Amino acid sequence: MSRIGVFLCHCGTNIAATVDMTRLAEATKELPGVVYVEENKYMCSEPGQQAVKQSIIDRGIDRIVIASCSPRMHELTFRKMLTDTSVNPYMLEIANIREQCSWVHKDKEAGTKKAIDLVRMAVAKVDRNAPLFTSEIPITKRALVIGGGIAGIQAALDIADAGFPVTLVEKEPSIGGKMVMLDKTFPTMDCSACICAPKMNDVGAHPNIEIMSLSEVEEVTGYVGNFTVTIRQKAKYIDYDLCTGCGLCEQKCPSKVTSEYERGLAKRKAVYKPFAQAVPSKPIIDAKNCRKFTEDRCGVCEKLCTVNAIRFDDEDKLVTLEYGAVIIATGYELIDWTSLYGEYGAGAYPDVIDGLTFERIINASGPTEGHIVRPSDGKEPKTVVMIKCVGSRDPHKGKAYCSRACCMYGAKHAHQFLDKIADGECYVFYMDVRAMGKGYDEFYMNTLQDGATYIRGRVAKIYPEGDKYICIGEDTISSKIVTVSADLVVLDTAMEPQESADAIGRLFGVSRDLDGWLTEAHPKLRPVETNTAGVYLAGTAQGPKDIPDCVAQASAAAAKVIGMFCLKALESNPMISVVDEINCRGCGDCVDVCPYKAIAMETVERRENSVWVTRDIAVINSGLCQGCGACTASCKSSALDLLGFTNEQILQEVDALCL
Repeated sequence: MSRIGVFLCHCGTNIAATVDMTRLAEATKELPGVVYVEENKYMCSEPGQQAVKQSIIDRGIDRIVIASCSPRMHELTFRKMLTDTSVNPYMLEIANIREQCSWVHKDKEAGTKKAIDLVRMAVAKVDRNAPLFTSEIPITKRALVIGGGIAGIQAALDIADAGFPVTLVEKEPSIGGKMVMLDKTFPTMDCSACICAPKMNDVGAHPNIEIMSLSEVEEVTGYVGNFTVTIRQKAKYIDYDLCTGCGLCEQKCPSKVTSEYERGLAKRKAVYKPFAQAVPSKPIIDAKNCRKFTEDRCGVCEKLCTVNAIRFDDEDKLVTLEYGAVIIATGYELIDWTSLYGEYGAGAYPDVIDGLTFERIINASGPTEGHIVRPSDGKEPKTVVMIKCVGSRDPHKGKAYCSRACCMYGAKHAHQFLDKIADGECYVFYMDVRAMGKGYDEFYMNTLQDGATYIRGRVAKIYPEGDKYICIGEDTISSKIVTVSADLVVLDTAMEPQESADAIGRLFGVSRDLDGWLTEAHPKLRPVETNTAGVYLAGTAQGPKDIPDCVAQASAAAAKVIGMFCLKALESNPMISVVDEINCRGCGDCVDVCPYKAIAMETVERRENSVWVTRDIAVINSGLCQGCGACTASCKSSALDLLGFTNEQILQEVDALCL
């Protein structure tokens, strides 16, 4: 017969203020199988845990119920506590009387009644619990980092510096991401390239890091510690093993096309490096614009290459490697405002540009060498209008969320404009200013002192008049219509997820929120982890961030990976689905609903009623299964059950609630 011990946590006054703990204790003592009940102010504390251990010794308790906060908060804490006792760690149930009870009830009578019901259900369930045991999973101590922006760079360097090999996959020809396109970074106004390029070079020179540029992840199988990943390395048409990066082919190439890196403000060759500090510091051939591919003529690069590195017959390659952990750092894109904001010209006005295009204009290594000019005619603008929250905090046209960095990079742009054009005027239309980082508010105040005019309100319309752009908006403080005649308009546009993030999320079983950002396992307690074990998030793959937050999260994700790699082996999760092969019909519905790709159909031959038959049955990959239970709910033949939450256990809880 079960000997159940129940421990009631006051959680200070979090629970005790809304639940009559004495009444709860008395009601609990009457439950079948309960041999001991104890109250404690803080069960998760060292004295609280010691009380449980001592009670197991003194009273021979073999099952534990702890009525406290959410199991997400401290279930692992209490399981670790039980590893030092005679009680199996999975003979434990948490009755959540804080989040599900005291925090949602103001009436103490209602809160107490609900707490009694929750504890009764937990006692009924633990009475049907069975010991579960973990097993060891070997670890492939190599990490995959997807995305070569500043977050991916930092994560790769941290892991590599710890002595573990890393593959850094970047879909563009060079690592660096958006940060390398910037002129300066707020609030310190450091040269962006000066702090980013050395890290890029460190990655390129690190013996533990392999850079796969112009590459994308195509297929993923396996589970934590043992992922098998297929990567497509797109054809570069240049043999990097031979290429010295001398740049002669790029200089002599006659084909010129619009530069993506320069945001359409300059041209590049068909043989090109995106920018001077690119890593790898070797060019690729743009087959779509190369005359050799489009017209079967030219071939100047091949004739001039002194090391014979040109390979016009190059093809995509598929590389399959084993990894123990994955960090997703796919970054962001700026929202396409041209398809959303017709009132701003929808992209038809050449001098209405986004913030990243302005970055290339003011950048010393940009097409104008840092001289602020209008894209349309090359003249120096004297009046600039900057509009914040274009696409952000606008659920009707753009995104409902705040893009976080826009207020500050708008202030930075205003500061840089007024610094370079002494007699210039800068008007900033804003909803409100969110300066929430270290030194940010001071930086914003300095921009005001520089002479920037902040107007609280949105711009309703922009239209050309001569060589000017008339911006009409409302000052919501004075309730007056404001009209500004501008030479240049800069839109601080919203961040949105990279287009590739959706596919990457599906490959690794990482969910996405309504806006498409990859979601973490828990926003407070597990901010860099995902619900797929061994897969972590860094930077703006998870949501809008500034550079310091991206770097901090990248190092946090790297620390998780390093911590895993320092283990000899991983401990498996025993609370997984199991298949009753006799009842399994082989319909495959469970395969379709499993978000972690942990179920596959397997053909087996077995003897049934003296006849050998061939059948399809579901097979669970214990390394991939996360115990979500989706398959058990979808199984029409009740052939699937979830250890720790079996049908019998759940029904026992329901019966207890209906008493």
